[in-house]
Amino acid sequence: MQQLEQGLKSLAGGRLQTLLAASTATPGKGLLFGCVATFLLQSSTLVSLLTIAFLSTGLITLAGSLAVLFGANLGATSGIWLLAMAGQNLSMAPLAMPLLVFGVLLGFSGARGAAIGRLLLGIGLIFLGIDEIKQGFTSFGDMDLQRYSADGLQGALLFVAVGALITVVVQSSHATLMLTLAALGSGQLELQQSLCIAIGSNVGSSVSTAVMGMIGSSRSGQRLAIAHVVFNCSTAVVSFALLSPLSWLVVQATGWFGAGSNLLIQLALFHTLFNVLGVLLFWPWQPQLAAALTRWLPDKAEPAVLIATQTEQAAEATQARYLQTSALQTTESAARAVAQELQHMGRLSLEVICHALYCPLAMLEDPPRDDAQLRARVELQRVDADRLYQLHIKGVYAQLLAFMGKVDLPADPAQQQFWHDSQVAAFQMVDAVKNAHRLQRNMHRYLPEPSESAARRSYIELRHHVLLALRDVRALGRSDAPDTEWAAQLQALDDRNQNFADQFRQHLFAGIRGGALPGLVASSLMNDLGFAQRMLASLRQVLLLGEGHAVARQMEVLMGEAPLIEGL
Repeated sequence: MQQLEQGLKSLAGGRLQTLLAASTATPGKGLLFGCVATFLLQSSTLVSLLTIAFLSTGLITLAGSLAVLFGANLGATSGIWLLAMAGQNLSMAPLAMPLLVFGVLLGFSGARGAAIGRLLLGIGLIFLGIDEIKQGFTSFGDMDLQRYSADGLQGALLFVAVGALITVVVQSSHATLMLTLAALGSGQLELQQSLCIAIGSNVGSSVSTAVMGMIGSSRSGQRLAIAHVVFNCSTAVVSFALLSPLSWLVVQATGWFGAGSNLLIQLALFHTLFNVLGVLLFWPWQPQLAAALTRWLPDKAEPAVLIATQTEQAAEATQARYLQTSALQTTESAARAVAQELQHMGRLSLEVICHALYCPLAMLEDPPRDDAQLRARVELQRVDADRLYQLHIKGVYAQLLAFMGKVDLPADPAQQQFWHDSQVAAFQMVDAVKNAHRLQRNMHRYLPEPSESAARRSYIELRHHVLLALRDVRALGRSDAPDTEWAAQLQALDDRNQNFADQFRQHLFAGIRGGALPGLVASSLMNDLGFAQRMLASLRQVLLLGEGHAVARQMEVLMGEAPLIEGL
């Protein structure tokens, strides 16, 4: 299964998101995609976990993922049909050996050849595993499993529980069904007992998927995990209630096709029938199920202001919001999670910078030059930007780097560039916050001075310019203007920053010559002008990586969305 998964991922490359979007555009396409994916991977649990990962990071919708989930349950019947059709007398090892040989040889023929080789290895190992399972049960031919059974309802429930338990332990309903087929073919199980185990395997599959899916997933992924449990358990209850008529129908249907004595075919047909029954029961109610899941597990709304108050110094450390473990299932879902976390980190960085400049975020749209409350904010709200960095930025940055370190880098150079640019964007945000902290030190010292102080007036001018530049940076980060217009706006911002720096330096030297500014104060202002320029340059680099447009173009390839940093 791992070989099949890795082979399909490598072949899909950066086109996986496009494939997912096209394959889940309608419920019918999603159902077909789930069937085909489970047939290829031979694991409904794996397909369900991948779907949870895609949903958690927004690569597919909840409605589309429900259809994929239904399809995965139908596709799970492919493995049991494969073994049932092969029968107990046909060895699949001769088919497996050539696939294994060619799979190994293709591994030395480049990236694409290696991906195809992994697919062949996966299929060959499945064939070999089926043969080994059959051989294993042949060795236990003298064991009578029927002596552990009970009569009536109690016996049926016992084998349902056995099927669920085995599936939870081995983490694969396919493996449970293959074991059941082997035991049934060797006469160690009766048909009715094997049907109950098949029902239990569906319950066990949903439980194991739910446990793994709920851990480290977003709310949307948790919704799908719950939907899996609801769907499989409801299907199991209905199938168990209709066990007698379904068993009769299976026996009659196989008799019509001349396979009335083939218990393996009867088990495979029963497994298919009760999964089809479950899909038919839930298919008309997909919108209602999605709405109910959203009500039961609503999304946690992200607040407009992430750092609640300027005076809050003993706040709890901020954690990453989007770096769920389930997103590591594929490169595409991991990329989406990183992009979302960079947006979150961008918002945090901007708020910390505003706090460092004693400007509430709400005032950034139209920052006053010297409002009446500024002096009080500086004197009373001794906000330490370094403390805010430690609380709200450093932990998120560390978690982001750790998450990216766990991702298997793809061979595609364009995707590798995306990961490099994402690391650079995160570093530039951290650098901007640290420069804001350096800028804050002298502002806290000079802004409370009397209004006629030349030092205070100079810091007021510097602060006002930085706030206007931050406003423009955020506007550019949210802009959807064409590339040429966006580049022109960025150039205009660069020109304004350069003009201010030139004029500010002239103002400082004029103050020194006129005796209004002592040399020590002027040197502090020159240094702080440098900190401000470096801070704005870092944010400008984030813009270039996120919106304009090195990462944005790659984001469109990976997930069809831009910009990378909306939070600025």
